[in-house]
Amino acid sequence: MVAFSKVAAAVALAGSASAHTIFQQLWVNGVAVGQDKGIRVPTYNGPITDVLTNGIICNGDPNPMKSPPPADVIDVPSGATLTMEWHHGGNGPDPNDLSDPVDPSHKGPIMVYLAKVDSALTQTVTGLKWFKVYEDGLDVATNTWAVDKFYANKGFVDFKLPSCIPPGNYLLRGELLALHGAATYPGAQFYMSCAQINIIGGGSSSPPTVNFPGAYAGTDPGISVNIYYPPLSTYVIPGPRPFTCGGTQPTTSAGTTLRTTTTASRTTTPATTTARTTTAATTTARTTTPQTTGGSGSGAPLYGQCGGIGWTGATTCASGTCKVSNAYYSQCLP
Repeated sequence: MVAFSKVAAAVALAGSASAHTIFQQLWVNGVAVGQDKGIRVPTYNGPITDVLTNGIICNGDPNPMKSPPPADVIDVPSGATLTMEWHHGGNGPDPNDLSDPVDPSHKGPIMVYLAKVDSALTQTVTGLKWFKVYEDGLDVATNTWAVDKFYANKGFVDFKLPSCIPPGNYLLRGELLALHGAATYPGAQFYMSCAQINIIGGGSSSPPTVNFPGAYAGTDPGISVNIYYPPLSTYVIPGPRPFTCGGTQPTTSAGTTLRTTTTASRTTTPATTTARTTTAATTTARTTTPQTTGGSGSGAPLYGQCGGIGWTGATTCASGTCKVSNAYYSQCLP
């Protein structure tokens, strides 16, 4: 147990030193709004680790926010497909940074919340009522996390807004939860930013809401969890389930779609917005030190686990190459 604790601590420390992330651009129906436009972006990419502080709402506290705050409110049609764009640094994508958009060791879920406000420009975020509209966690069958798909997707996360919620101003809270050091609390790392949006059209539904702080507790099984050993047979994403107009749970297919993007397709200017090109082509993932190589045939699927301390499953890849993420986790990557 002592040896395990020392190794786990070393893994968490190594990851925490290099691998933070910032939500810094929103896309509306495939069109980029602009870097930092309408988003309350922190000046530092560090995590929030205390779920009981006000920093858990829209960031801040140890991560000072950029000043002045954004003066833009992003118009969004009811039911639109929105895309969050995240990166390791604060200035967009960096193809030379192996931890962009986040270090691949930072396994965990991704979530999106909304809070109705009189004005999205208000700087007071305490006391707001939040409801979840998207979540993606762990595919137990392949041991693939939302962050694995996020990394392969170069920091883009797609989700669809409910079309039945009332029109008006909202804060949109995008959140990534990294669990690589979450065996004890505080250890889980929360990364979030809030976008200022105005929903045009819609309905009159009143989703059930939660408060921040309050929605999470340090003892929640999705927050205090050892994701390495023994292998998880289930994972419960923190917070409420996403609200949907029909009462059924939304799928995560939008968030798992791989896309290729180019520098031109991600570039915007103050005068124009640029549509993001998407294709069904396989995204090239950044690599770490290889462990074993597998070809077509039997073995773990692409983005599935293929090794690590305590792992008893496949150690070769049916597609891709087995790459070491840390002592407890290796993954099949393209």
